[in-house]
Amino acid sequence: MNIPSLNYKHLHYFWVVAKEGSVTRAAERLGVAVQTISGQVGLLEKALGKSLFAPQGRGLVLTEAGRQVLGYADQIFLLGEQMLEIMQDSNSGGVLRLAVGISDALPKLVAYRLLDVALRLPVTVRPVCYEGEFESLLADLALHKLDVVLTDRPVGPASNLRVFGHSLGEWDIMMYGSKALAERYRAGFPASLDGAPMLLPTRNNALRGRLDQWFEAKSIRPEIVGEFEDSALLMTFGRTGHGLFPAPAALTGEVAEQFNAESVGKMPGVQEHYYAISSERRIKHPAVEAILSATRDMVFVT
Repeated sequence: MNIPSLNYKHLHYFWVVAKEGSVTRAAERLGVAVQTISGQVGLLEKALGKSLFAPQGRGLVLTEAGRQVLGYADQIFLLGEQMLEIMQDSNSGGVLRLAVGISDALPKLVAYRLLDVALRLPVTVRPVCYEGEFESLLADLALHKLDVVLTDRPVGPASNLRVFGHSLGEWDIMMYGSKALAERYRAGFPASLDGAPMLLPTRNNALRGRLDQWFEAKSIRPEIVGEFEDSALLMTFGRTGHGLFPAPAALTGEVAEQFNAESVGKMPGVQEHYYAISSERRIKHPAVEAILSATRDMVFVT
């Protein structure tokens, strides 16, 4: 069976039309005639034996085949953009670009600790950080938009994405609060937490389940005065004295300095797990490798 070779110029014209939603806008973006765009896309459709667009009003919509081709085109051209960025960085004094996805549930102080390992490499590392939801970041990683995702949860067994999770260890969890709250609830900890005002992660956060189990085991019923997906916002509310809040014990110094909060007590048996998730690549990114090979003593020192 003879498989026709792919003309990447035709594919690129298709990709731009799909992104712009019309041949006219694609032609304006590329600086070519509308007829040229239509002809190139037509040749691609002929080579594939599938219609890629269907008319809708004054614009175009992708057919099912078009959506499939767009998925591959995204990967091809995003990889091309990444290649150009890497080559440009290599021509600018050996700067190494590191595209990092940071899960919104991951404490920003933890993210800094992890990235600091990469920043200590003998080459200059330029981190480009994106924050988002776990599943969205994994999709970007699979498309090679990101080099690594830092998160508080592993990849689920049902995931069909070709990504790989690497455990970075565990941190014990401490309860913190403003000076007034810490002084009030430190005595008699942890029983003192019963009825205490508390700021917690939302229930889709991996740590929240462990906290709820710990409270139940200790017969503690805190007064939940706020729930947050973003850990930095949670700690910001904690800084203003709205309630007690959990954070890694290893970050006591940073929590005190940045959020003016004091430790109330450690929560035995409650730990936060952290992961670096990477995609399968033949060429290893040295900054990602540095993060993955970091030991607990290097990253989680108090």
